[in-house]
Amino acid sequence: MTIRLLLADDQALVREALCALLNHEDDFEVVASVGRGDEVVDAAKTGKPDVALLDIEMPGLDGLAAAAVLRTQVPGCRVVMLTTFGRAGYLRRAMEAGAAGFVVKDSPADALADAIRRVMNGERVVDPALAVATLAAGESPLTARERDVLIAARSGATVADIAATLYLSEGTVRNYLSAATTKTATRNRMEALRVADERGWL
Repeated sequence: MTIRLLLADDQALVREALCALLNHEDDFEVVASVGRGDEVVDAAKTGKPDVALLDIEMPGLDGLAAAAVLRTQVPGCRVVMLTTFGRAGYLRRAMEAGAAGFVVKDSPADALADAIRRVMNGERVVDPALAVATLAAGESPLTARERDVLIAARSGATVADIAATLYLSEGTVRNYLSAATTKTATRNRMEALRVADERGWL
């Protein structure tokens, strides 16, 4: 049986190398390859892949959000997150989005091929070191709104800018930023943003 694959990665060289690598396997066929997260669902509907390999950080829509949309719109397609960023919070969010596997890009090629085959057989496959780190890190303490406010602050936006973007009052934004700073045990919003980013909470 041939396993049909969709590959989504915004780095063209990585995407092309993975396509070549995976097509070299006798039982794999890459039927779609895209460089943006917002192209994933249309490519899956057209190519009808069995497994989608999604990078996390992509323009248009990140891989975690694309995985969640795939689960509802193309439920027969299994998802493996393939990323450089082995962050504990990312793994938890990937599982919540319906991903069946999570593999870091510096894994050996045969480990990736094995993960794809195991996911096709109905297993969940997770990088062991990342699984341990996720259990140790625990769940994100941030609420959905605190996450939104930190993400909006990423570009250095002012409180007024964030309030306008999220349709909140400036006082409410300050409260969310203060709560996020407290929960991340940091001194200001930029430190809170860095810690939350490093832990994969955003």
